[in-house]
Amino acid sequence: MNKQQAKVRIEKLRKLINKYRYAYHVLDKALVSDAVSDSLKHELQELENQFPDLGTPDSPTQRVGGKPLDKFKKVKHATPMLSLTDAFTPEELKNWEKRNLRALHGMHTQAEISKKFQEEKGLDFYAELKMDGLAVSLVYRNGVLKTAATRGDGKIGEDVTQNLKTIEAIPLKIAIDKLPAAIRDKAKKLLEVRGEAFMTNKIFKQLNKEQAKKGAAEFANPRNAAAGSIRQLDSKITALRKLSFYAYNLVTDLGQKTHQECHELAKLLGFPVNPESKYCKNSDEVIKYHAKWQKGREKLPYWTDGVVVNINDLATFKKLGVVGKAPRGMIAFKFPAEQVTTQVEDIIVQVGRTGALTPVAVLKPVSVAGSTISRATLHNEDEIKRKDVKIADTVVIQKAGDVIPEVVKVIKDMRTGKEKTFKMPKKCPVCGGLVVRPKGGVVIRCTNKKCFAQNLRRYSYFISKAAFNIVGIGPRILKKFIDEGLVKDPADLFVLTEGDIEPLERFAEKSASNIVESVKERKKIPLSRFLYALGIRNVGEETAIDLADHFGTFSKIKKASLEELSKIPDIGPIVAKSIYEYFRDEDNLKFIDRLLKVGVKIQEPKRLSAKKAKLKGQTFVFTGGLDT
Repeated sequence: MNKQQAKVRIEKLRKLINKYRYAYHVLDKALVSDAVSDSLKHELQELENQFPDLGTPDSPTQRVGGKPLDKFKKVKHATPMLSLTDAFTPEELKNWEKRNLRALHGMHTQAEISKKFQEEKGLDFYAELKMDGLAVSLVYRNGVLKTAATRGDGKIGEDVTQNLKTIEAIPLKIAIDKLPAAIRDKAKKLLEVRGEAFMTNKIFKQLNKEQAKKGAAEFANPRNAAAGSIRQLDSKITALRKLSFYAYNLVTDLGQKTHQECHELAKLLGFPVNPESKYCKNSDEVIKYHAKWQKGREKLPYWTDGVVVNINDLATFKKLGVVGKAPRGMIAFKFPAEQVTTQVEDIIVQVGRTGALTPVAVLKPVSVAGSTISRATLHNEDEIKRKDVKIADTVVIQKAGDVIPEVVKVIKDMRTGKEKTFKMPKKCPVCGGLVVRPKGGVVIRCTNKKCFAQNLRRYSYFISKAAFNIVGIGPRILKKFIDEGLVKDPADLFVLTEGDIEPLERFAEKSASNIVESVKERKKIPLSRFLYALGIRNVGEETAIDLADHFGTFSKIKKASLEELSKIPDIGPIVAKSIYEYFRDEDNLKFIDRLLKVGVKIQEPKRLSAKKAKLKGQTFVFTGGLDT
């Protein structure tokens, strides 16, 4: 076979293999057996090996990647990949709908909202099963897969292109020719689709059997298995895991007016979409859809923990905007958490970074929703009394939102009389310091600022991903540093040398050098993350961003009055007081000074100069309506 003949044959093979892939993954039709499909791929591979210059990035043979990576590169999402707020009951779903109507129509009273429901049919929705896998973004240029990335923190993810190419359900080249002619050019230029990479129950069971044979740890659930598979540095391992994929959103504007159209266009382009997704003309239909799959989810070939509910009209969705890290027009309507019974073997008390004492139930290990649970928070003393939890009680536990284990109730009929009543300690269980409960409060706190437990938690918070993001230092290493007197506060981390660390047990020259380098690399930090790292009570990531954006400089935040802080949107009086008091505490100010002296550089957000900020100080009055 000469080169020209090979070229013709290769093009025919690719076209046929892609046809079979589309039929199997998108239309759910197997046109040929797996053996036939494998045979065609084998022939294609042989021809491409014989004529390497005829190979292309979108060839079906490119699904198993090349050499293992050293690490994943970072990818900035053009549009943030947002998280979702949760609803657990029909009432919560209805309240979400009412809040959106109020926001859309400027209503404030229940009577006005009720009237609006009578005047209109309300909102319509598109409901889809919430896949239990890993959210990914796929970017295509000229119709060919260019970049595939994980969600990451929502703004920046990891480039896992090589791994996601191994998933047969993901097209390496999209079918632009199947789109209406008017939008083909736009789709060809750049197209982004988002979806869920997941592992079916069948593959999950097979994988755990293989893990057991090798004496390796089994995966807790398909979600963990899928996430672990995608984050393999060797794409050949990912390929062996046989992951699946469903597209759930077309980010690129091709003129679609509804979320339903996003699914239809994605399917035309060659992406598999969940066939169980459904248009719902009102929230009552959403509730029926949810009830149907709550009962029927065990029959599905994959795990799902609820229903994603989208306001179907995209203009309305965009108009509602975002609050925090979640879009207002979308919500996760979760299935009730799986519940099991177990025994409370003990109740211990943990000390948090702010000194809060939290009682925790030590449980007889039990499996809940695919994870083995041996601890569950009891929140506070009042909660223990309300639920009447005693040591040795038989209790019902569940994962709140399928994530955090909690004690639901006590089965009192199982009591034998040998159960013990738990009492909160009068002194800190770690340092022995005095504990206090503020009048009207529910949280008991250790008052000793030198408490080891508080320091350890504060350090962990300080180096966490959302703060200084210091890689290579975990809780054990932090504890070792504190035990050995190497660090008295987080500022000391920045002056550690290899010579300080090497003498410690199990610290070789290489690991000591890696830790020191990792710390040095994190001396520059954005203002919002610096504020978060300080551990100011009631200040989370979003509040830290709000402060940074509002004031622009750290010095202005330090000097801000209680009145100035209270005027910031989304910052209430309690949070404002926490911030104000933090920067009036001498110990806190000394700690900040130490951080700056050891070389920490705060990167303040870029702001427009007075010349460029042409609209500053001017007032405008608009009449009529604005789309966004």
